[in-house]
Amino acid sequence: MSERAATYAEVFAVREYRHLFAAYLLSLAGDQLTAVTVAYLVYTATGSAALAATAYASSYLAWLTGGPLLSGLADRFPRRRVLIVCDLARAALVPVAALPGLPAPALVTLLFAVNLMRPPFVAARAALLPDVLDGDRYAVANGVDNICAQVVQVVGFAVGGSLVAVLSLRGALLVDAGTFGVSALLIAVGVRARPAPRAPLSPAGSGRTTGLRVIVADPRLRAYVLVLWTASAFTYAAEGLMAPLARQYGGGAATVGLLLAAAPAGMALGGVALTRFCPPAARPRLILPLAALAAGVLTAAWLVPTLWVVLLLLASAGAASAFAIPLNALFGRAVPAQFRGRAFGVAITGLSGLQGAAMVLAGLAADRWPATTVIGFSGLAGAVAVLALGPLWRRATAPATFDDPVEQGRTTPNADSPTADVGGDRR
Repeated sequence: MSERAATYAEVFAVREYRHLFAAYLLSLAGDQLTAVTVAYLVYTATGSAALAATAYASSYLAWLTGGPLLSGLADRFPRRRVLIVCDLARAALVPVAALPGLPAPALVTLLFAVNLMRPPFVAARAALLPDVLDGDRYAVANGVDNICAQVVQVVGFAVGGSLVAVLSLRGALLVDAGTFGVSALLIAVGVRARPAPRAPLSPAGSGRTTGLRVIVADPRLRAYVLVLWTASAFTYAAEGLMAPLARQYGGGAATVGLLLAAAPAGMALGGVALTRFCPPAARPRLILPLAALAAGVLTAAWLVPTLWVVLLLLASAGAASAFAIPLNALFGRAVPAQFRGRAFGVAITGLSGLQGAAMVLAGLAADRWPATTVIGFSGLAGAVAVLALGPLWRRATAPATFDDPVEQGRTTPNADSPTADVGGDRR
């Protein structure tokens, strides 16, 4: 593994990544706009907060129900084709919500169908990136994607509201559909066509193999996923308590916005620090300590500090959560190429499910105890749980397992492969 971190310029020098990155931002913005606009459309049509919340939460439900199944499409068909089809399907479905007189249950169902396109899109993109970027450029690109996702998450809500105010609900939906259409065009123009992953010759790699089976069979992948799921569940349980936390401090909607923005802002800063200023060889050693810190720093909320200290704690937890960036790169390299889509689908589905469940449990607890108490306990429990995984992590990630490249998870460079060209534009 190279001791020098790749630069952002070296990452964006890869033409295919530039197109994938732009398409990713557009699709992510489209997902945000769809969720916000349709949820608001449902609420204005029915006055039902429950239906509006169901519409907004459909993205989580889509991952839980469709993630394990649909993400496998990224391993059965050419990944570029999967990306384009998912974007075109969303571009076609979203304008249907703009039809006048569409009942609220139909809108909720439509939004769920749109969100079902996200698991195969995310899985196909994650599985394609190791073939597009080599060496530390792959790890740094994961950081760039994560940082931009945090920014889009914060900005998406404001942009969605502004578009509704300027263009009307249905006009915003048409703009939303356009983001998916342009994303599909960028991928079609800028990403090289590759064949579908070749099926392995061994019986263990048959078509019946699931992403979960691939993860369970490899001690490294088990360790990667357990650390990610455990740390994220306990850390992001706090995200569901921002409204009661703001109320505890006598704040309103503006305070909720500040609290929600703190962790993504911290995550963006942590991502820059890890990918630009931390040597590649040091990143794997920082994963477990940062995972424990991400949850553990929230323990101080138990002391009911001032609001600004709470914001600092949330930002610090977000910064430490950047451990997921090098962890994602290790995971992508360790999974056999023909199973990447399914494995990423299982990892993300489990992550979404556990985060959602943790938020619900934290909300139930906050009905009985102050939000600061619940957040503090969740942070302490999360740090203990992550540290308890230490022996498993050390056994599974002994120095020999960090040899680069991991042969089973990478393709062999050749004259036609993008990994053969170390520098410059790949056309």
